[in-house]
Amino acid sequence: MIGLKRGTVKLREHEKEWEIEAQNTITRLKRILGDVIKDIQHVGSTSILSIKAKPIIDIAIAVDDFNDILAFEKELNDDGFYYRPNAQAFLRDQLLFACGSYYEGTGDLQTHFIHVVLTNSIDWINYINFRDYLNSTPSIAKEYEDLKESLANKAAFDNGREKYTQGKHDFIVCTLKKALEDLSSEKQSKSSCI
Repeated sequence: MIGLKRGTVKLREHEKEWEIEAQNTITRLKRILGDVIKDIQHVGSTSILSIKAKPIIDIAIAVDDFNDILAFEKELNDDGFYYRPNAQAFLRDQLLFACGSYYEGTGDLQTHFIHVVLTNSIDWINYINFRDYLNSTPSIAKEYEDLKESLANKAAFDNGREKYTQGKHDFIVCTLKKALEDLSSEKQSKSSCI
């Protein structure tokens, strides 16, 4: 199942369908944006194989210039990717596009979030490192799942999901720090073997 009613927080068991949908979405975005995309990857909790997640697909796109993406706003909109300019208030240096019947005006489902970030930016690095670290460290992934379940139980109806998102913040910051430390240690041990 893909999609969640706007304003609700519900976690589902991991589904293979999420990866298939993410790859289909990546293909659609590549078809529209072509060489503007420097990298594109499935991120967020649906990309972490061992944990429950909200059934909303997150895709990160790395670009060299946000204006290159905005030049395709009509084509993206025509294919169901709706620009959310008001998201800038909490996403800092990112553009956000979203999909689902809520954005089409025909229902209340949110299905995808497309995060556009600058190539090699800290946001890009964080999206990739967080996903990779949790996929390679099942004990940390389980801690994250437990935290998410606790927060979802407390804020099952959280318009905009602010409480849920804020409740994950410290864990994410700490985990990103661990991921960078592990990556740095790994690089040092490889270089000392040469």
